[in-house]
Amino acid sequence: MHQRPIGTATRGTTNPNRLRRMDRWIAATHGPALRREVSPVAVDLGYGAAPWTAVELLARLRTAEPRTRVVGIEIDPARVAAATPYEREGLTFVHGGFEIPLAGRPSLIRAANVLRQYDEGDVAAVWRRLCARLAPGGLLVEGTCDEIGRRHVWVALGPEGPRTVTFATRLGSLDRPSDLAERLPKALIHRNVPGEPVHAFLRDLDRAWAAASPYASLGARQRWITTVRTVSADWPLTDDVRRWRQGEVTVRWSALRPGAL
Repeated sequence: MHQRPIGTATRGTTNPNRLRRMDRWIAATHGPALRREVSPVAVDLGYGAAPWTAVELLARLRTAEPRTRVVGIEIDPARVAAATPYEREGLTFVHGGFEIPLAGRPSLIRAANVLRQYDEGDVAAVWRRLCARLAPGGLLVEGTCDEIGRRHVWVALGPEGPRTVTFATRLGSLDRPSDLAERLPKALIHRNVPGEPVHAFLRDLDRAWAAASPYASLGARQRWITTVRTVSADWPLTDDVRRWRQGEVTVRWSALRPGAL
């Protein structure tokens, strides 16, 4: 018997290039793992009313590993039907949900702007379900971004659970780092209050950003790099200046983990 898809349909809002920051990070950090796979498969879970994000994911991952295949999964069958004309070599679309209805285990599951509509209490169970479907060495990336992809925050998880949180922004549009708070994923967005680690991290970023204001004359990128270098003294960052230059900073999940997760 065909299993009923697990989950509920999202609003389906999507735009071309919306997930470019997440995609580039995945290609850079997960590329070596894709290259080690015999037949690497990536899932774009909940791609929405149009298939742009899946089409773009294929192109970006193939810069890291040309053998990568992408499967777009949508819980709304009408969206799958609408996406089917965009299928090509290495890109297919299937009806499904959090059960990930594939014969094998994917190397990557990307779930962008999917859990935002769920309750915070649902997140841990969804994470466990998705991580259980990953191939050994696989990666789940779950997060939220604004409508045109200027600001984005995501959690990266392995089969063992959460690993890191990445904050990414177009630096030219940034007033202060805590502007990213509105794009925190569901696991963290209600935790941006005094006493919670994510609030303290964003507070420290803001303070370092203010202290680095003299570097603004050299450009927002230099100010951001100086800011992140300052907070690296007190927070367990996992990246370096090569990623900071892209308007990113990645911190270990253990440092931002809410008490309930």
